[in-house]
Amino acid sequence: MMAVVWYPGHMHKAQKQIKEVMPQVDLVIEVMDARIPFSSENPAVKALRGPRPCLKVLNKSDLADPAVTAEWLHYFHQQEGIQAIALSTIRQGEARKILGLCREMVPLRVQRGEPVRTMIMGIPNVGKSTLINALAGRAIAKVGDEPAVTKQQQRISLGNGIVLSDTPGILWPRMEDQNSGYRLAVTGAIKNAAITFEDIALYAGDFLLQHYPQAVMTRYKLNELPVAATALIEAIGRQRGCLRPGGVLDLHKASEILLKEFRSGKLGGISLETPAIFDVLEEDGDESEVGLKSGD
Repeated sequence: MMAVVWYPGHMHKAQKQIKEVMPQVDLVIEVMDARIPFSSENPAVKALRGPRPCLKVLNKSDLADPAVTAEWLHYFHQQEGIQAIALSTIRQGEARKILGLCREMVPLRVQRGEPVRTMIMGIPNVGKSTLINALAGRAIAKVGDEPAVTKQQQRISLGNGIVLSDTPGILWPRMEDQNSGYRLAVTGAIKNAAITFEDIALYAGDFLLQHYPQAVMTRYKLNELPVAATALIEAIGRQRGCLRPGGVLDLHKASEILLKEFRSGKLGGISLETPAIFDVLEEDGDESEVGLKSGD
């Protein structure tokens, strides 16, 4: 199993900065990856926001399984003080729906004619910067594939009486177990330098064979379903001509193809977690593979 690196120094600094700013915040907007809402959530957010309402944004919903995303929305809507919305920033204007929800969630501020002060929070690579730019209607936050520390807090007027503050510091992802680490790696939330493509592709392949076999068969034009992830990656390598000198299969290249096509949505909408993961954790504190079950 992959060793997942934790960043306690960064996390401590981020929490300290957020605590200092939080008294001036009415509503927290928490951005998560719709494919992995559990693993892309930071457990510290709830404690940091205190009694303030929270809008959970399941971003990249165009890459997730719509049926599973509906389960997550239902799960979050059952919680007091929580609203949830699934969206994709690649769909023009979709992010602006957030503004109306913010006003609905803090009605007293709106009635008094006071600005709704929001803070956007999220781990690296969930699309937070892209969402900020979509809400603002202009390029404000730097967008990139690698995690970056917010150097200073920005306060942005979004119109409609909404003021948005970017999170000072940085929040790192949930690293309480290795399954979450793997799922973060599969989606690209952990930079590639920290992992091996083969290791992560095997994990992804196992999941896809178990939960989305038809997507695999269709995408890679397979006549029969491989029995294991290793066989799947070998089949992809043969189908795509991933050969080294002497006709040896290039498993690294085949693994890279599987991960890139999963991340880009070419296998279709796929989710790696459902809310059932919380039931498993409450029962025995160990999600293991059970936490990956999709819509059981």
